[in-house]
Amino acid sequence: MANASLKRRLALPVTALAVAAGTTIALATSSTAAPGAAPLSSTWYASAPYLMPEDNSPPDIATVMNATGQKAFQLAFILAPNGGGCSPTWGGTNSIGSDTAIPAVISTIRGKGGDVSVSVGGYGGTKLGQTCGSVAATAAAYQQVVDKYGLHAIDFDLEEPEYENTAAIANELGAAQTLQRNNPGLYVSVTMPGTSAGTGWFGTQLLDQAHSIGFAPNNFSIMPFDGGFSGASAQTSALEGFHSLLMSHMGWDSTTAYQHEGVSMMNGRTDSAEFFYQADFQTVLDYATSHGLARYTYWSVNRDRQCNPPNNNGQLSGSCSSVPQNDWDFTKFTAKFAGVATPPPPPPSSSTVTPPPSSSSSSTGGGTCTAAPWSSTTAYTGGAVVSYNRHKWTAKWWTYNDVPGGPAGVWTDNGAC
Repeated sequence: MANASLKRRLALPVTALAVAAGTTIALATSSTAAPGAAPLSSTWYASAPYLMPEDNSPPDIATVMNATGQKAFQLAFILAPNGGGCSPTWGGTNSIGSDTAIPAVISTIRGKGGDVSVSVGGYGGTKLGQTCGSVAATAAAYQQVVDKYGLHAIDFDLEEPEYENTAAIANELGAAQTLQRNNPGLYVSVTMPGTSAGTGWFGTQLLDQAHSIGFAPNNFSIMPFDGGFSGASAQTSALEGFHSLLMSHMGWDSTTAYQHEGVSMMNGRTDSAEFFYQADFQTVLDYATSHGLARYTYWSVNRDRQCNPPNNNGQLSGSCSSVPQNDWDFTKFTAKFAGVATPPPPPPSSSTVTPPPSSSSSSTGGGTCTAAPWSSTTAYTGGAVVSYNRHKWTAKWWTYNDVPGGPAGVWTDNGAC
């Protein structure tokens, strides 16, 4: 998915890339955003569509809520400061410590009986997992966001370029686990790129990392678009593939995998000129509810209105869908999901998400890996032998921080232990 350009994160024309990279996004201050608001049912956080509350011509959120019945919205995105450092900002520019830009947004949503989640990461930009240097520091930065806005839900949207950085992903997942432990009841979702197979190599490595630390969020969600998808049938096929990956990489049975699987779509025209219409959203909704999926959402509310002309002259837009529609057609589907979905059980505990064996060995059905486990901080010479993901690997030449089985092709797979 490295060539997916803007994806659902910004959904702007290519000429807007420079602006998008410095997007300023803000939330309400704790004094005006009713941080003590009561939490909603988890199905509302699971349905919360993404919203840029300051950019891409944000809609009047009260109008959207009145027209659709949607109660929760996913506000995007928390990033590291553009100049570096480990303090949370909106879009890389606005420190949450001094955020006063749009307190009315959260107050309006909560005042109408709704709530917000905050999404950290997204496509592009520098993420806190890249700059904070450790799990503890990354978690402390995100805890500031939870405390500032009195959050009951948070989304870890793990995409490029961080998605391909093993150490950064370890920081993000470790931080998500820490927040989950330190904030009982916090709804945690993890979102990643989707492929026709469910997710790609980096996605399976992300699952393996979560499994290795015994972490299970409320859901792992894929984004089945911008990857050669054609209609809802391709999306549901990808979700079936991802379901199999959740079973094989997380060690879950089929029911548990469905109960902790989610989908995040893009309405109308995508960055790679795929088109998803209202009928496609309905098909995926039917699949999600019939299989008991944990999450059904999309990017973005800003785009949930018709362009003028409807096809936007064949262009992508961040503020309209480029397909014929009535205002808020797509948000009505997320509200439907929240209304009919059964709240899934809590994430499996660390005792049921069994980590791979400790650093001294790596077992599998065929025996035990006696070689030392691969380490991202160790330099290996040619001929070095390690264990990783329950396989034995031999280095072909000198290597540092190249994951066994990864695209660098440094390691020879000697087979399962």
